[in-house]
Amino acid sequence: MSKSSFSRLWKPVLIAAGSFMGGMVGVCTQSLWMPAVEAQSPVSRTIPGVPDPQALGERFNQVARQVLPAVAAIEARKTLDKPGGGKRQVEETGSGIIVKFDRRPEYFLLTNNHVISGSELNQITIQLADGRLLRPMQVWADPKTDVAVLRLEAPEPLPTAPLGDSDSMQVGHWVLAMGSPFGLNQTVTHGIISAVGRGQVSLGSTILIKDFLQTDAAINPGSSGGPLINMQGEVIGINTAIASPGGVSISSGVAFSIPINLYRRIALELLERGRIARGFIGLQVAGGLDTAQALKLGLDRGIGALVDVVYADSPAARAGIKPGDVILEVDQQPVRHENHFINLIAATAPGRTVTLTVWRERRRLSFPVVVEDRQQHESRFSR
Repeated sequence: MSKSSFSRLWKPVLIAAGSFMGGMVGVCTQSLWMPAVEAQSPVSRTIPGVPDPQALGERFNQVARQVLPAVAAIEARKTLDKPGGGKRQVEETGSGIIVKFDRRPEYFLLTNNHVISGSELNQITIQLADGRLLRPMQVWADPKTDVAVLRLEAPEPLPTAPLGDSDSMQVGHWVLAMGSPFGLNQTVTHGIISAVGRGQVSLGSTILIKDFLQTDAAINPGSSGGPLINMQGEVIGINTAIASPGGVSISSGVAFSIPINLYRRIALELLERGRIARGFIGLQVAGGLDTAQALKLGLDRGIGALVDVVYADSPAARAGIKPGDVILEVDQQPVRHENHFINLIAATAPGRTVTLTVWRERRRLSFPVVVEDRQQHESRFSR
């Protein structure tokens, strides 16, 4: 968080959010005479299979005590250009979680790229739950997913948190968010999974892959990079962004976390190869397919990705894809929206052939497309 501006969790998320201004709500009751009724035994309000509030609170406490020792606070100093020329020093604050990956002996701190981007190793300070201060030995980052992995070394063993399975999370599941909002280290908030596979949010120009868990757990500036934890004490997400109505960067009950399955795949590829090989077919999709467009095109639902531009001599052009096509499926997997399509292609290994099912002139057509490496084309094409 920039010391000069009270900071942010990330750039304001450009989604509309309503505000509610309320006060005390009075409940008017009337004291009326009613016939006496026979006393009855109290009715149990406990729902079968659902723990009572006290038991749930105890579970929250158990999970917090288990995971908090592995939650760290991050300070990253950066040198930025001033608008009128010159340089200025700012300090970004965030959070992270210490983990180990299978078959690797090292300790790694998981956080967001936007927390440490632009900082040298000696400009990043990590404060552990027990007060120890560390600097990272090495950093790997992927701006397109906002992933940053920091390798740590310490003379004594470090606490770690286990990684869970984000694909198992469903709407309504309880979660805990941990981090250092507003510099308040070791903070825990609770909520539920509000949505899964959330991709249609605006997070600036650098983040390409969006497939978030949405939660109503309170997440605020300084929480970036902190873990989202399930009730088994496992990391199932890395907190990344909040919806900011009116540009005010405080919790609105709408926050987004990178699913840990996606994060882990990116992290391991960075550690093993040093970069992410992403699929590319050379087209640009429109910002959305609304209901009116879908009906006009003869579709009975507003799903899919509308092709806006097809680059010349690209895999998509050679396959016969045209602007105006609506991509309905990738290898028979239905495409929910444009970001889902981007994620599917990006996750495809270069060299593979995928079959795109498109809607054109009120007919379904199929086209085999050979996926190429995005990095080899980025200087020529842009999303």
